[in-house]
Amino acid sequence: MTDRASATAELSTDDPLTQPFRGASPYDEYVRATLLNNLQQPLTEAADEMGFLITTQVMELWFTLIVYEWRAARDAFRADELDAAMDALMRSRRGLKALNESWAPIASLTPVQFNGFRAAFGKASGFQSAMQRHMEFLIGQKSAALLRAHSGDPYVHKGLSEAHEEPSLYDEVLNFLHRRGYPVPEHVRERDVTAPYESDPGVVEVWRRIYAGPQHHPLLRLGELLTDVAEAITRWRLDHVMVVRRAMGAKPGSAGSAGVKYLEERAAIAVFPELWEARGAV
Repeated sequence: MTDRASATAELSTDDPLTQPFRGASPYDEYVRATLLNNLQQPLTEAADEMGFLITTQVMELWFTLIVYEWRAARDAFRADELDAAMDALMRSRRGLKALNESWAPIASLTPVQFNGFRAAFGKASGFQSAMQRHMEFLIGQKSAALLRAHSGDPYVHKGLSEAHEEPSLYDEVLNFLHRRGYPVPEHVRERDVTAPYESDPGVVEVWRRIYAGPQHHPLLRLGELLTDVAEAITRWRLDHVMVVRRAMGAKPGSAGSAGVKYLEERAAIAVFPELWEARGAV
């Protein structure tokens, strides 16, 4: 027997590791592993449905973490705490990387494999994810119509309503830059924050000045970190397009959307648009 194998086999009944727990293990009480591991309820005998369920649930957890970090970053910008905001954005960047990698278990589903369980989820669609909607509201992609879709669930609707009515993460970034002496236009700072954010030439000029200045300036590092976040979001959307295209081609989405066509349109919407436009002006 190897040393590694014997390390567990030779534990005595007096060893602390072998003592019975008083109920659930401390690990389970903290992580809620038993609860998490019982949330998968496949509705078919299809071999691929379990992977689909777990992938979707894992993505929801990453959405939750990213929302948590973006809210922390937004609040830090509001308080003029650049270091704290950057730390939260860097943590969110790691979460986004893990989110993007979560596609792997279902990225290669064939149409037959997907059809083996697709009918089981009826009109359910990832498009309906409240936490994904929360993410979009936080990056400035607001929609009163899509908020209305959640009005039947008071708890979810309340959280989304708050995110819809509050300034987005990007709004607070721009307010922060203005307080740092950069000429963010008044009409941008005073805009209706419940409306979708649209690119503004004055904001492009702010970012152009930052990018044309000292290359180790903290605000240039902020711009690059925001660009990393924007790129990761776009890559997630593009991967979503490819996963759906591979599994179901041009069929309509389960919730009545245009399927791949709708996802392509979503992927084409720039996140933090002036950061991309400024690059061509430097």
